[in-house]
Amino acid sequence: MAEHTDPLTLEVVELIGTVVARYYEEYDRAAAEHSLTGAQARVLGLLSIQPMPMRRIAQKLKCEPSNVTGIVDRLESRGLVERRPDPADRRVKLAAPTEQGRSTARQLRDGLNFAREPLADLSVAERTVLRDLLRRMLGADAGQ
Repeated sequence: MAEHTDPLTLEVVELIGTVVARYYEEYDRAAAEHSLTGAQARVLGLLSIQPMPMRRIAQKLKCEPSNVTGIVDRLESRGLVERRPDPADRRVKLAAPTEQGRSTARQLRDGLNFAREPLADLSVAERTVLRDLLRRMLGADAGQ
């Protein structure tokens, strides 16, 4: 595999790193306003899209299932998440947000302005190109 150390590639990698760092800083700040850790807020955000088993959450967050179990335990103790049987396979437990959890996830999403505001300055065509390039970088099925 060719080494990519040309100045443009290095600058793009640096910019991506800066965007990711700022995103996590803002996410952690928004989470703290709800007395959550960043990881708890990310799990709650994922579950607000659709309930899922711990193993799937761990895959999405790229962490160990045992870490997810602890996060879900803490969210459950606060009444933000519940465990329920998977209708497709009752041996599997799904983590799902409660109504309070959905509301908190919505408030978290609404409080994240870092990406939303700069993206609003881009045209629809520019945002489409950016999305398509990011999907391509991550693989054809990213975001699908």
